Amino acid sequence: MSRVIADQPLRERLHNLESSVEICDEAGRTLGFFLTREEYEKMMMDWVNLKYTAEEIERIRAEPGEDLTTAEMMARFASA
Repeated sequence: MSRVIADQPLRERLHNLESSVEICDEAGRTLGFFLTREEYEKMMMDWVNLKYTAEEIERIRAEPGEDLTTAEMMARFASA
């Protein structure tokens, strides 16, 4: 995933990053969507819960292995 640093004018155009925003070109065609961190994390967790059963998630949690941050785990789920 690319990273863009949002300066003040961009933050203002994105409604101060407080809600989701559809990003369009000059012709009105959708280029993509900006989601807040909370919306993105909820969407990813909803996807994980659809893809894996509660039992599978618990089994994975119980397996010995490396400790991961939430962001690292979400990235791993997203790549699956």
